[in-house]
Amino acid sequence: MLPALGASIPRRGSPLLRSLGRFVLRLMRFRVEGDVPDLPKFVIAVGPHTSNWDFVVGAAAMFALDLRLAFIAKHTLFRGPFDRMLRAMGGIPVDRASPHGVVAASIEGFTREGRRILAIAPQGTRRHGARYKAGFLHIARGANVPVLLASLDFGERCVRLGPMLFPGADVEDDLRRVEDFFSHVRGCKQRLV
Repeated sequence: MLPALGASIPRRGSPLLRSLGRFVLRLMRFRVEGDVPDLPKFVIAVGPHTSNWDFVVGAAAMFALDLRLAFIAKHTLFRGPFDRMLRAMGGIPVDRASPHGVVAASIEGFTREGRRILAIAPQGTRRHGARYKAGFLHIARGANVPVLLASLDFGERCVRLGPMLFPGADVEDDLRRVEDFFSHVRGCKQRLV
């Protein structure tokens, strides 16, 4: 069973991709728990980011739920045939060596579009023990949108949606709460490549 989506949530509208996403989740023995808020705009913070498999599970959940969202990924993934595919999925390439302007551009994207979901992995890298970065909180505060925490729990084989976080004035306190939430989730130890 997948959570039902409200009318405000941006959707892909593709029965084929929805079926593909559900098939991949079944094949990997993953389930989806929680709810997607019936809001036209929000940020999804996905964690922990430990493996390339995170993308496979996350994309399968996105398709299975019929979500139309944008996601930030490192620019080196956008090469050859992957460039067109990732952009069609909603991918936005970012050079992590010089990420200047990403927050402002993301806020502008929320301002420009009537409905927008932006998914970000706050760790930004799969390196073990990587610190969470506060960019997603700055984006949410600047765009005046909430953050949905989404965990990829490989121990329980579950994509968990929720809780919601409404960023306050103390970004460091919010970031500590996010890190604490994800610290109890078991990431994947295996890599695709």
